[in-house]
Parts: sequence; structure tokens; C-alpha cells
Amino acid sequence: MTNLRWQDVVNLLLGVWIGASPWALGFADAFPLASWNALAVGAAVIVLAAVDLDAPALWEEWLLGALGLWLVLAPWVLGFAQAREPMLSSVVSGALVAALAAWALYAAGSVHRDHLPSH
Repeated sequence: MTNLRWQDVVNLLLGVWIGASPWALGFADAFPLASWNALAVGAAVIVLAAVDLDAPALWEEWLLGALGLWLVLAPWVLGFAQAREPMLSSVVSGALVAALAAWALYAAGSVHRDHLPSH
């Protein structure tokens, strides 16, 4: 999986954005639940991406995918879907994290299929 590391670098940067977005977009005080969610999920994305850079594994990609999906759903689950900035930040960031995880999982499957013996 060494050829997949660019996704981890992008996820690392996305994690920083997710965690900083409440302050960068100015919704930290107005939507504290959205802010705490962004901070917690951003930190988790950073940790998983950093671990994946050091020791790539499929379980990290599955967790990143789950976190991305959570970010997409969080505005409706946590009740901040009516707030444009936190909702868009969460949905777009989550979609990107999930897409990168899916891409990495697909590519890892492709790599493994290429090494299977042919009949």
C-alpha cells in the first residue's frame, strides 16, 4: 500500500481543516455541537492519517471512511443542517474523506488482485 500514501497526506490536511473549520468559518460560538464534532472528528482523521502514513493498513481506511460518512450525516443527526457554513464544511469534508478512503480501499484491492496467481 506504499503507493497510496498521497491519500493519507490529503486526509491529514483535511483533518486539520475539519478541526480548524469552526474558527476559520466563524461558527465556533454559534454552533458549539458542530464545533466539538469538527474538532473531535478532525483530530481522529489526523491521527488515523498519520498512523496510515507510518504503517499503512486497510482498517485505517475503513475507519476514515466511517468518519467521512459520519461527517456527511452529522448536520442532520446533530441538528445544524440549517446553518450553511458548518453544514457545507461537514458534508464536503466528509465526502472527500470518505472518497479518499474508498479510493484507497479500491486501489488496495486492485493491488492484491494483481498479485493473485492466474489459472
